[in-house]
Amino acid sequence: MSEHKTAVVTGAGKGIGKAIATGLAQLDYQTILVGRNKQNLEQVAQEIGSNAKVLQLDITDKFAVKEAIAKIVAENGSIDILVNNAGIHFRGSVDIEEDDFEKMLDINLVAQYGVLKEVVPVMKAQKSGYIFNVASRSGKVGFAGGGAYSASKFGLVGLSESLYRELNPLGIKVTALCPGWVNTEMAFDAGTPLESEEMIEPNDLFKTIEWLLQLSPGACVKEVILESPNSIS
Repeated sequence: MSEHKTAVVTGAGKGIGKAIATGLAQLDYQTILVGRNKQNLEQVAQEIGSNAKVLQLDITDKFAVKEAIAKIVAENGSIDILVNNAGIHFRGSVDIEEDDFEKMLDINLVAQYGVLKEVVPVMKAQKSGYIFNVASRSGKVGFAGGGAYSASKFGLVGLSESLYRELNPLGIKVTALCPGWVNTEMAFDAGTPLESEEMIEPNDLFKTIEWLLQLSPGACVKEVILESPNSIS
């Protein structure tokens, strides 16, 4: 693999993002670790080694995102993979505070759109690239008590599917990843009923990406749903 391949991973400081960033770096991608917590990012970068770069960034700041993507392209020449992973969770449907609902939409959907708005033109100019939108099983199924989170993730899945249809003919692949409960701090904060050993592992998301990257140019995958055996209903 060319040493010039570049991957950008948002929410790379822990959990799913950390696992994906670590895996992509092991595949010899120059991996840009994006997130708000610089300490977490630097710890991940230290574990990864020379294939990692830290980019402290609040992706809800659209002007900062625009500057950051331009800088990444200027320094690396391309963006070959984008992993739109950053996200937050609040439990509830219409019983959560409106401010919390808006915050979840801002981070889980509006900010993802903002990153895509800057990266898609770069990939169009390259006539290549792969976008992975990390959504959720809650982006496919509305669960009782989780309507607000589902709204944000349904939105991301819809945006991802539209881009899948628009960009694949241009040589740019797009896949939405829709996992159920993943063994992360966020899952426990969200009140998962499962034990750690019953959940999807963060590295399963990287392994899914690794598999997708190995497919031929003619094989396009719109979305992948990953479920835990004890949560299928």
